[in-house]
Amino acid sequence: LVNQLPEANLILLRHLFGVLHHIEQNSGVNQMNAFNLALCIAPNMLWLPSPTGPEEESRSTKKVALLVQFLIENAGEIFGGDIASLF
Repeated sequence: LVNQLPEANLILLRHLFGVLHHIEQNSGVNQMNAFNLALCIAPNMLWLPSPTGPEEESRSTKKVALLVQFLIENAGEIFGGDIASLF
């Protein structure tokens, strides 16, 4: 799916998840593991298109957080092994 994105979107995601992956790699110092990062960033990345109740919103946020966590933990495999070279 990532390879089907427009080039500009892919570049943006590579950089964003490159930064998040780099932060996660230093979680021993900054306490920001992939789970914590995902909880912070997920609500700002994807959301339901129409207002819903709190229960549905909570379920949706949890699903997005799991996706973001997966993308952070597997950034090298998903966006290319040279993701560290962005720095």
